[in-house]
Amino acid sequence: MEIKFGAKVIDKNGETLGTIDHIVRDTWSGEIRKFVVRRSGPEKDLFLSPQDTADINGLLVKLNVSLEELRSR
Repeated sequence: MEIKFGAKVIDKNGETLGTIDHIVRDTWSGEIRKFVVRRSGPEKDLFLSPQDTADINGLLVKLNVSLEELRSR
């Protein structure tokens, strides 16, 4: 399955992080390299890679990391 624009993103604990706002693709292969999760202010948007995803089900993306793990990167 593929990550879709506007999909809801949750961390591995089920906490809602935001929605996918931007998708960066490899110009040669078209594969997704990174995606941006828009968060409500004052939180900063998250810049993630497909390796951070555990499951993609339609317009729901579940990550394999928690928000606390993302903040410590």
